[in-house]
Amino acid sequence: MIVEALATCIFARIKGYKLTRLFYTWTFYPVLIVQCLLVAFQASIFFRTYYFVRFVPLLEPVVIFSFAFAMFKYKLYKPAVAGSASVVVGTLLNKLVIARNGGQMPVFPSLSYVTGYVTRDMLSSVDSLHVLGSDAAKLKIFTDYIDFGYSILSIGDVFIHLFFCIMLYHLIAASNKDIKE
Repeated sequence: MIVEALATCIFARIKGYKLTRLFYTWTFYPVLIVQCLLVAFQASIFFRTYYFVRFVPLLEPVVIFSFAFAMFKYKLYKPAVAGSASVVVGTLLNKLVIARNGGQMPVFPSLSYVTGYVTRDMLSSVDSLHVLGSDAAKLKIFTDYIDFGYSILSIGDVFIHLFFCIMLYHLIAASNKDIKE
């Protein structure tokens, strides 16, 4: 979620918020720790260490719960509901694609081949969910094709990551307001 974090921080700066204020609230540190773990997970894949791949299903709830302290302290209930709705939409889109493609998510790497994040052989050996996409893939627009070079996302994944963006933005705003008071 590096790109999402940077985009959210840039947007918050444009809106006039100071990012350093995040470090004055203890509620930011659970989020920061979880994001550092995600970066470590993604880095391990570059080094062909797939040990952490089995923990990927746990990441979504861990990211969501990392915002729990901030949500309760700053009463970020509306952003949390909006973010949760985006998670539901993203999950439904991903499940639809998986169901239409025989229980597998087709992946269409491009930049990841260049960076070495993905090889043709890797997809079938890492997990049973992801397969290399082909012309036979159904609902291609919703498959994993948004390639950052270190992660390949689907439209559903983008909706799921939107939770992080919404909550981070509102945490930045709340931490700025908290300091001013």
